[in-house]
Amino acid sequence: MPSTQAPPLVLSIQSHVAYGHVGNDAAMLPLQLLGIEPVAVHTVQFSNHTGYGEFKGQVFTPAHVQDVLDGLRARGVLARCTAVLSGYLGDAGVGEAILAAVQEVRAAQPKAHYLCDPVMGDVGRGVFVRPGIPDFLRKRALSQASVITPNHYEFELLCGGQPLSTVEAATQAARAMLTQLHHSPSAMIVITSLRTDDLPADQLATLAVTADKSWLVQTPYIDLHPLPNGMGDVFSAVLLGHLIQGRAVPDAVSRAVSTLYALVSRTESGQRDLPLVACRDQIIAPAQTFTALPVPAQ
Repeated sequence: MPSTQAPPLVLSIQSHVAYGHVGNDAAMLPLQLLGIEPVAVHTVQFSNHTGYGEFKGQVFTPAHVQDVLDGLRARGVLARCTAVLSGYLGDAGVGEAILAAVQEVRAAQPKAHYLCDPVMGDVGRGVFVRPGIPDFLRKRALSQASVITPNHYEFELLCGGQPLSTVEAATQAARAMLTQLHHSPSAMIVITSLRTDDLPADQLATLAVTADKSWLVQTPYIDLHPLPNGMGDVFSAVLLGHLIQGRAVPDAVSRAVSTLYALVSRTESGQRDLPLVACRDQIIAPAQTFTALPVPAQ
C-alpha cells in the first residue's frame, strides 16, 4: 500500500512570478517531486522575472510577509517545518522576518536546515538587488544559515570583493566563512558557477566545503545566450531536498548539479526559463551523473 506518512514541510520564502520559473516558482515543483511539501511565502509578486526586461508587480513589505507568517503560525505550521529556504528578498527588512521564522522553526526542530541562497548578482549583471541586502546577508543571515549557496560572483561579494582565482583560495575562504555560519555539524558552503584560473575553461564547477572536507563537481560549460533565469533557485531547492532525505553531502551535491545540468542542457537557445515541467523526470533521475570528487588537502 502507498505510504500515508505526511511529507516533510519546508518553509520557502522567495520571490514569485506569474509566468516563468524563478524563486518559489522554481523551487516548488522540484521539492514536490522529491516528496517534500513546500510552504511558499512570497517576497515579491511580479508578472514575470526581470530577465525579460519589462515586468509589472510589486515588492511586498516586511509587514506583509510577517502577516502571512503570523497566519501560518496560528495554524501551527512553522513548528512542523523541518527546514527553511530563502532566496531573493526584495527588501532587506523582509530578511529580519525570515530570521525570526528560522529561530521559531528551530525552537521546535533544533536540527532544521536553513538554506540561504544569498541572491545579489552575477557576472555580467553586477549587483541587481536593493541597497542594504548585501549587508544584511553578510552581517545577519550568515550567522543563522546552516547552508549557503552563492554563485562565484556572490561568494566574492560575501568575502568583501576579494577575487578568488584558484580552487584552493575559494576553499580556504569558504572554510574561514564557515565560522560565521550557524553552529551545526552539517554547516556547509556550496559555491556554484565556479570558474577559476586552475580549472579547464570548458568546464563549470561547483565547490562544496564543510569544516573538514571539500568536494568539487565539474560539468561541461554550456554556452547559452541568454542563460535561463532561476538556475540557482532550482539548484538550492534540489540540494535541500536531498539533504532533508538524509543523503550525504557529496551525494546531495552531485544530484543537485546533475539535475541542473540536465535541465540547462535541455533549454532551447533564447529561452529564459528552465524546462521544469517538460523535463521533470530529470529532477528525480537526471540522465547523466556528475560525481562530487574530494578536493585533496593542500
